[in-house]
Amino acid sequence: MKETWVIKIGSSLVTKSGSGLNVKNIRSWAAQIDEIISNNINVIIVSSGAIAEGMNRLGLVKRPSSSSQLQALAAIGQMGLVKAYEVAFKKFNILTAQMLLTHEDLGSRKRYLNARNTLSNLIKYKTIPIINENDTISTDEIKFGDNDTLASLVANLSEAKYLVILTDQDGLYKEDPKKNKSSELINSISVTDKNLQKYAGPSNSSLGRGGMITKISAAKKAAKSNTKTIISNGTRKNILIKILKKENNIGTIISNKNSAVKSKKQWIANSLKAKGKLYVDFGAKKVIKKSGKSLLPIGIKSIEGSFQKGDMLIICSSDKIEIARGLTNYDSKQLKNIIGKSTSEIKKEFGVFDSEVVIHRDNMILS
Repeated sequence: MKETWVIKIGSSLVTKSGSGLNVKNIRSWAAQIDEIISNNINVIIVSSGAIAEGMNRLGLVKRPSSSSQLQALAAIGQMGLVKAYEVAFKKFNILTAQMLLTHEDLGSRKRYLNARNTLSNLIKYKTIPIINENDTISTDEIKFGDNDTLASLVANLSEAKYLVILTDQDGLYKEDPKKNKSSELINSISVTDKNLQKYAGPSNSSLGRGGMITKISAAKKAAKSNTKTIISNGTRKNILIKILKKENNIGTIISNKNSAVKSKKQWIANSLKAKGKLYVDFGAKKVIKKSGKSLLPIGIKSIEGSFQKGDMLIICSSDKIEIARGLTNYDSKQLKNIIGKSTSEIKKEFGVFDSEVVIHRDNMILS
C-alpha cells in the first residue's frame, strides 16, 4: 500500500509578506512534489493564502476585521490560489482538485466518511487535492493556525504516514529564537514528551512562538492515526526532497510512539467540538483511566454546559483535569436529574430510562 503525505503550507510561505501569492515558491514545491510522487507516494496539500490573495486582487493594504469581509476576500482569493497550484503542477502533467472543508463537515459522522471517500477517490485518480478551510461560509474559524488543525484532521482522514508542516521557521526550539538567538533547535521529540507544550510557548500568546502552539496541537491530533509530524522551513532549498531522502537537520520530527486509535475514536477526539463537561469522582476516574469502562451516572458529581444526546463531552476529574472525551447518551436536562444516583435508584424514581451508561466505552477516548 502506497504511503501518503499531507503537506501543510502556511500563509507566510504561500504569499509575499502577506500580500499576493508567491508563485516562485509554489512552483518550487510542485517540482519537489513531482519527485516525491515518482517515489510511489501520495501527496495531499493543505494550503493557506486565500484571504491574502483576495486582498491583493482588490488592492487592499489593511486586513478587514469583519467576518463577512474576510469571507468575501476568501472567495475572491481562493480562485487565484487554486489556479496558481493548477498551473504549477500542469508543467509536470499532474492534475489538481480543490476541496474546501469546515469543522461542521467533519463534525458529522456521515459527512466525515463522505469526505474520506472523496479524498480516497481523488488519490485513486492520481490527483493532488488542494485543501483549504471553507472560509467563505464558516463564521468562527477565520483565525491564525486553523489550517494546522485542518491538516491534522486530513492526516486522520487519509491515514497519512507523515504530516509535513512547512513554516517560516526551522522547527521547534527550546526557547523563543527571536528572543534568544542561541536557542537550541529540537531535532526529534515524542508527542508524549511533557516538555513539548512548554517548548511551544505560553498559551496566552495569540501567535505563540511563531505559531508553534497550533502546530504542536496538530501533531498530537495527527498522532491519533499514527502519523508522524515534521515541522520544517519551507523556504529552504529542496526541503521536501531532503525530507524524502531522510537527511539530517530537516527541522523537528515529532514521533507518535504507535499511538493510533480506531477511526471512530479519532473522529470523536479530533473532529468534534465539545458541547459540555462532566466532572467525575475518584472512583469513576479510576475505572475510566485504568479499566477502560463506561461512565455511569453515579460517578458524575456535576455537569457544565447545555448539550443534546449524541454531543461530545469532556470528562474531567474533580480537580478539573481532562481525562477523556465521549458521546453522551443523555441531554443536559435529563442528566441533571440522574447524576450521582445508582441504576437501582434511577429505575425506582423514573422507571424506564434511556441507557444505564452516560458515555459508553466504545464512544469514549482517553485524553
